[in-house]
Amino acid sequence: MRWWDIDPVLDLEKALFPEDAWSRGMFWSELAHSRGPEATRRYVVAEQDGRITGYAGLVASGDQGDVQTIAVARDHWGSGLGARLLTELLRAATAFECTEVMLECRVDNVRAQQLYERFGFAPIGVRRGYYQPGNVDALVMRLSDPATSVNGVQGT
Repeated sequence: MRWWDIDPVLDLEKALFPEDAWSRGMFWSELAHSRGPEATRRYVVAEQDGRITGYAGLVASGDQGDVQTIAVARDHWGSGLGARLLTELLRAATAFECTEVMLECRVDNVRAQQLYERFGFAPIGVRRGYYQPGNVDALVMRLSDPATSVNGVQGT
């Protein structure tokens, strides 16, 4: 993801997450930490026919990675794009030498939970009222050793 992707990413963000969409400033801040030798972030976009159809981001801190966001345009749900984006984040986590990756997922987003479980993520807790302003709980999930899950199936 580059700065010129922010406006189309924001359009997709608002369409998919109308209550808790990230702001332009949040994306700018993340991208500011994604380049150069001191980079701690990796953000990617997927495009088809010049249109951004998905995006994802990861932050690395020490030996832990955190999936910050994954989004896929509704007309691409079920296409495998979410798995490809997650694979890219796990490759980045491996490059950052992360030994585990964490994420939060809305408790009502079963589709995403199934994707994460396929990659080897396991639930470890719940954060009450994490998603605001809707006051929706988040399922906290962890993946040990992201290098073993970059192909979408634990241990491959």
